[in-house]
Amino acid sequence: MSFRPRIQARGVQLLLGRMMSRVHKDLRFTDIPTRTESIRVETSAGPVTCTVYRPSAAAAAPAPVYVNFHGGGFVIARPQQDDHICRYIAATAGCVVINVDYAVAPQRPYPVPVNQAYDVTAWVAENGAANNWDGSRLAVGGHSAGANLTAAVCRTARDRGAFTPRLQIIDSAPLDQVADPATKQSSIAKPLLTPQIMRIFTAAYVPDLADLAHPLVSPGLADDLAGLPPALVITAENDRLRDEGDAYAKALEAAGVPVTHRCFEGVDRYFTHTGPVPAGKEAIDLMATTLRTALTADR
Repeated sequence: MSFRPRIQARGVQLLLGRMMSRVHKDLRFTDIPTRTESIRVETSAGPVTCTVYRPSAAAAAPAPVYVNFHGGGFVIARPQQDDHICRYIAATAGCVVINVDYAVAPQRPYPVPVNQAYDVTAWVAENGAANNWDGSRLAVGGHSAGANLTAAVCRTARDRGAFTPRLQIIDSAPLDQVADPATKQSSIAKPLLTPQIMRIFTAAYVPDLADLAHPLVSPGLADDLAGLPPALVITAENDRLRDEGDAYAKALEAAGVPVTHRCFEGVDRYFTHTGPVPAGKEAIDLMATTLRTALTADR
């Protein structure tokens, strides 16, 4: 990676990191009691710290488990930005939630985040008995960059056959890293994402241009989607990445993957964090209720 993209990415980390962890006060769900703990998972790309959210209600059997990957353009490491989502899902879906603090660029570019995301999920699937969750009833999901990692984890899991998630949640994902960001249009004049910030994110995360079209980097360009887990795909009407999210939902469905796709009208990306509150709550509840159905269904 050249010196300039690295400096630009570090600037984004310093300027936007704190802002990215802000959540609308009416979306924080601080009234939901949740037990949390920190664990450290060893991966092929170094140790990863995760926050574990456990539902407050005692269960006779180990609860199913959901692995969450936060957003931030692969550059901002703020897993606490998803605290409200993890809290709500643990309580509403009745599952253990693992919020993953994966490494970010420019310090740790691709493929480090993908390797860590997969290895953590595989560890969660394999180590349920020792941690009081049911690793055989597992789902994975994420937001923005975390949704891209979710798609990568599910693809790798399919190809390796090590475990099979019951659901993948793809929320406002960057799925085509090849297309010029300037060609990604929004229905509003000033959407949250700008072509400049998108270029900074991509240059930091994928310094080798030859990797941009790799299916673990650009899942939306892959043509072999059959056999992937059922998906909940969420897009936002005013998001520059809406079109590629919509297209991915259609491609999954065409490949025979069961898909629930919801485009929320009148909102931009990260509305699940910054509002509008009614749409944010509806989307988070959709995630939780879809997870609950997927994780508790007999198979």
